[in-house]
Amino acid sequence: MGFSLNEEQRLLREEVRRFAEERIAPGTAERDRDHVFPADILREMGELGPRGMMVPGAEGGAGLVALSYAVAVAEIARICPSIGVTMSVNNSVCCWPIARFGSEELKRRFLPPLATGEVLGGFGLTEPGSGSDAAAMRTTARRDGDEWVLDGEKAWITNAGVGAYFVVIAKTAPEEGHRGISAFVVPADAPGFGVGAPENKLGLRASATAPLVFDGCRIPAENLLGELGKGFGIALATLDHSRLGIAAQAVGIHKRALELARRYALERIQFGVPLAQHQEIQFKIARMATELVAAVELTRHAARLEPSRVGGRFAAEAKLLASEAANRAVYDALQIHGGNGFCEDYEIARLHRDVRVTTSYEGTSEMQRLVISRHLLREAAGG
Repeated sequence: MGFSLNEEQRLLREEVRRFAEERIAPGTAERDRDHVFPADILREMGELGPRGMMVPGAEGGAGLVALSYAVAVAEIARICPSIGVTMSVNNSVCCWPIARFGSEELKRRFLPPLATGEVLGGFGLTEPGSGSDAAAMRTTARRDGDEWVLDGEKAWITNAGVGAYFVVIAKTAPEEGHRGISAFVVPADAPGFGVGAPENKLGLRASATAPLVFDGCRIPAENLLGELGKGFGIALATLDHSRLGIAAQAVGIHKRALELARRYALERIQFGVPLAQHQEIQFKIARMATELVAAVELTRHAARLEPSRVGGRFAAEAKLLASEAANRAVYDALQIHGGNGFCEDYEIARLHRDVRVTTSYEGTSEMQRLVISRHLLREAAGG
């Protein structure tokens, strides 16, 4: 496909890469080991710009296109996937739906602090009993005068406990199925808003993940996002967009796995020669490099098509390819490390834990295949 970056995007990539290597890399292993959320680094990122990349300049953001955003996420995830997903969630599932579907009042109230790094945001869709089957959610919102009252629980919420604002999807007319679902912007200081115990995760340990609990949670009526009953469509559109961030995160992890594998293969001596001289190791590195090119190109292609009607299909394809290729790359890189890869002293062990979730969140690989096939079949039918 050959989608090159323009000069502005190349400069952005270099700036974000330098920040990641100089400010994020030191202490990454320790933060992962101790489950420490890097609040100070994220504040600095707000000043740099990646916290609100696609938010229009009028609302305090950088006003950049999706491709620039994907480039930045990949560079940060290459050094720390935990910070990469924190940034991605703030941008793609909190800022983006507010900017895309919010009233002028909601944009004015919530986007500037989210975009400038003053606060973080998140997205509440998944529940303990509903993941891929999002329409089976049980969280409800009922109108009470000039307020909406939310009851229910959301699970696996990135930035829970550290975020100030959350886009939350809830049923406003349960009897109407997916047509009775609406979206809201819920501040973390709203009465009845709670955060459950942090999840003890396999990977991404320096990101914050916990349940959100709504117990008679009251928000102003004007916090309705978009139109009443259109929340399911907002959620799906948000996921279509946010998959670009996960694809980019997977690309960043993949890049780092290849770097570590090459370095180790050149340094490690086995049977009297470096591992890199053994054909099987060469084959692994060749596959990693080839699939990385494919993942980068497809992710960039999807980012360029992001505003179009077919953008959701290509975002799903990018997420599917990039996440599965990254998992293969990390597996091979760990295999090249041999027994040392099983030791937490080696960075590849952390990547092995971090990469696994990329095939699960923002829609599993199985759901991506459904999304892709439905797009293709609809196009073939002339829909």
